[in-house]
Amino acid sequence: MKITYWSDYACPYCYIGEVRLDKAIERLKLQGELPENIEIELKAFQLDTNAPLTANGPTQQRFAKKYGIGYEQAGLQIQKISQLSAEEGIAFNYANTLFTNTMDAHRLTKYVQQNVPEQVDRFKKAIYKAYFTDIKELANREVLISIAAELGLDVDVVTLLESNRFKDEVMADQQEAMRLGVRGVPYFVINETYAIPGAISQEDFENTLRQAYREQLADKQQDSLVSCGTGGCDIK
Repeated sequence: MKITYWSDYACPYCYIGEVRLDKAIERLKLQGELPENIEIELKAFQLDTNAPLTANGPTQQRFAKKYGIGYEQAGLQIQKISQLSAEEGIAFNYANTLFTNTMDAHRLTKYVQQNVPEQVDRFKKAIYKAYFTDIKELANREVLISIAAELGLDVDVVTLLESNRFKDEVMADQQEAMRLGVRGVPYFVINETYAIPGAISQEDFENTLRQAYREQLADKQQDSLVSCGTGGCDIK
């Protein structure tokens, strides 16, 4: 089974959606309804490719300006999102997050994916924590250097970030998403068949994963069938 999904580190619903997906996979594996070997591929999607390198203020202030609503109303909208995260056990301080450009975070993710794939899950969780819990600017390279050091990544992060390495890979992910008609994230695709736009509930993830796996097993069984007809016999 393969799950591909696009997300951005500055997207609260991406964080929530990934946590729900992880929980759904874990539960179905325990029930024997999913295989142990599941390929999960994270792809980059920048919500704002022109986002600044330093924050223009906390998210509540940005929300009010972006959507043309009052500061208190923006706070209420943020509280609703934060409540969803709390229900998933995520420590959120979304109202105070400092939105900046996420290109470097995605580029460093590409390095981890290609060189130490076993660290991808830990790395992305550390990035989310830095942004949503510790209120760090993800465009601040010192933040990324610190995360890489904490995880013991064997890479010269300074040199990597000062170069354009992996920028083309990040942009290719974004362009692929556009070709597929993806206009928002998170966006999940299961077995190249089931597309899930948004952070659906854990239960809905479970139902979709279960159905996709059953169809996968049925396809494999069909491929193994042999028969003869008027034109001859199957040659496998």
